[in-house]
Amino acid sequence: MGKIMFTGGGSAGHVTVNLALMPRFQAEGWTVEYLGSHTGIEKQLIADMPGVKYFSIATGKLRRYLDWNNVKDPFKVVQGVFQAYRIIKRSKPDIIFSKGGFVSVPVVLGAKLNRVPVIIHESDLTPGLANRIAIPFATKVCTTFSDTDQHLPKSKVYYVGPIIREALNRGSLARGRAWSGFTNAKPVLLIMGGSLGSRKINLAVRESLPQLTKRYQIVHLCGKGQTDNTVSAPGYVQAEYLQDELPDVLTMTDLVISRAGANSIFEFLHLRKPMLLIPLTKAQSRGDQILNADSFRKAGYSDVLQEEELTADLLISRINQLYDNRQAYIKRMETGAPHADALANVMDLIKQVAKQR
Repeated sequence: MGKIMFTGGGSAGHVTVNLALMPRFQAEGWTVEYLGSHTGIEKQLIADMPGVKYFSIATGKLRRYLDWNNVKDPFKVVQGVFQAYRIIKRSKPDIIFSKGGFVSVPVVLGAKLNRVPVIIHESDLTPGLANRIAIPFATKVCTTFSDTDQHLPKSKVYYVGPIIREALNRGSLARGRAWSGFTNAKPVLLIMGGSLGSRKINLAVRESLPQLTKRYQIVHLCGKGQTDNTVSAPGYVQAEYLQDELPDVLTMTDLVISRAGANSIFEFLHLRKPMLLIPLTKAQSRGDQILNADSFRKAGYSDVLQEEELTADLLISRINQLYDNRQAYIKRMETGAPHADALANVMDLIKQVAKQR
C-alpha cells in the first residue's frame, strides 16, 4: 500500500489518536513509522506497538513564561528540524499525520522541506501553540469540535468529530474487577489528573478518602511519579497511568473525575460516563481545557470544578451530587453525543491526500 509516519507527544493526549489510527493502517498493509522525542511519553506508549519503527529527534518546549530553558530550547528545535528532515528524506513516507505537541513542530517543518504532505489533528476547541506554528505548513487540519473552524483557515479545516480508540469498546467488567479487586457492592470512581498528573487533585483525593470510600470504590490514576505508597484504604487502588487495563477499568466505572483534555472527555462521552471535570488553570496552560470543560458543561455532559476552588470537602460534595444525578447526565449523552465514524473520516482523508501527492 503506502507508508505513513506519525508524530505527536509530550503527553498521552498527543498520542492517543495516533494509537487509534495506527492499527487500522497496519491492517490495510501500510508501513507505519513514528517520529517522536528521545524520552517523551510517546516513546513509552509506542514501544508496545508491534511492527512500528520509532525514530527520535531533539525537541524543545515553547513556553509562555520566563525560564532559562527558553534560551536553550530554540536551538533544540532547530536541531530537531534538521534531524527530522534527514529521517524523512531517508524514509520517504507518503504522508505524515501530526497529533501536535512540541515534538511535532520540527517534524512538520522537516516534512515541508521534503515536500511530504502533512495532516494535523486538533483535539481542542482552539488550536494549541505547536499546532498554530505548524498549521501554515499543513495540507489539512482535522478538528474534533465543529466550532474550531472559527480559529483556522477555512480552506484547511476538515471536521471529523471525536476519534475514539476501538480498544475502549472491548473493555471487560470481569477483567476490570479482577485487576482492581473491586466488587459490585459500591459504585466505582475513576479519578485521573492526566498522564503527567496533578498534585492538587491528588492531595484533595487523598484527604477525601475516608469519606469517599464509605460510598465508592476508587481507581486513582496519579500521574508519572506521583503515587504514594503510604496511602491506602479499602476499595482504593492507585497507579501512575493505565494503558492496556484502561478499557476494562472504564467499563466498570460509574463516574469519572478528570482533567478536560479533549481526547479523554470525548471518550468518556462515547462511553456515557458522567464526569466531573477539573480543567488546567490558565496559569498552567493556555486555557484550552477551561473552554473544553465549559462546552461540555453547557451541553449537559459534565459538571465542572475549577482547580482554584478545589478542596476536599467541595470535591466530596460535587462527586455525590454528580452520582445522585447521573441518570440525567447519561440521558443527555445518549441524545447529544456525535455518532460519526471519525476514524474512517480521517483515514479517507489521509489516503486521498497521499494519493494526490
